[in-house]
Amino acid sequence: MKNILIIPSIDIQDKQTVRVVQGIPELGCPQYKSDPVEMAMIWRAENAKCIHVVDFNAALDHTKVNFEVIKQICESVIIPVELGGGIRNYEDAVEVFELGVDRVVIGSMAFENPREFIKILDKFSPNKVVSAIDVVNGEVVTRGRQIRTHLQAIQFAKFLKSCGTKRIIVTDVTRNGMMTGPNIELSKQIAEIAETKVTHSGGIGGYQDLIKLQLEASDYVDSVIIGRALYENKFPCQKIWRVAEAGIFS
Repeated sequence: MKNILIIPSIDIQDKQTVRVVQGIPELGCPQYKSDPVEMAMIWRAENAKCIHVVDFNAALDHTKVNFEVIKQICESVIIPVELGGGIRNYEDAVEVFELGVDRVVIGSMAFENPREFIKILDKFSPNKVVSAIDVVNGEVVTRGRQIRTHLQAIQFAKFLKSCGTKRIIVTDVTRNGMMTGPNIELSKQIAEIAETKVTHSGGIGGYQDLIKLQLEASDYVDSVIIGRALYENKFPCQKIWRVAEAGIFS
């Protein structure tokens, strides 16, 4: 059994931290500090080794309203920040890297414009580009999880493997923000097909879910993105990072 890296998620819309449930951002949740920069500093103080940021304005409308906030996040913490949302071409990737992010997360573009996706992989290296597969009932969804592609996630994973991707974030959108337990089989299937590193996302509701993921999938999954369960204090943060990353669940 291997250790799993815990990655807190900061979802941003209109310069504010939002709660995301099944791909839909919700403003005004009392447990969430509205300032994403402050939230990033809190997660770093809780010993986070990486932060996952999603720009919902960019994902839905291809706007840059959150760019200054994202830049401030990168400047406020001394750990890697990965950013997803709205990266639709090479120029977008260049602009996002200039904000200070360490890795870009690309989902829709890899499906809609594979040549541009491969160009970004070639220019920045696969270590700087994370692929994302958002899934509903086995099918890939794109554009902020709004559009169903009729492409099976397994087939998309094979394509990403052929492109030379080195990491895939796998999200079961139906469990995203629901805290109903992780879809472990989906992440395992993608890892086996793509033969690459996988970050699990979606469904983690507490300590027992993390234990289950570690016991059943640590040979396939080396990291997990957690949002709502962390914000709503479903487990002691320091304890969960210390135990999970040490790989000492019993």
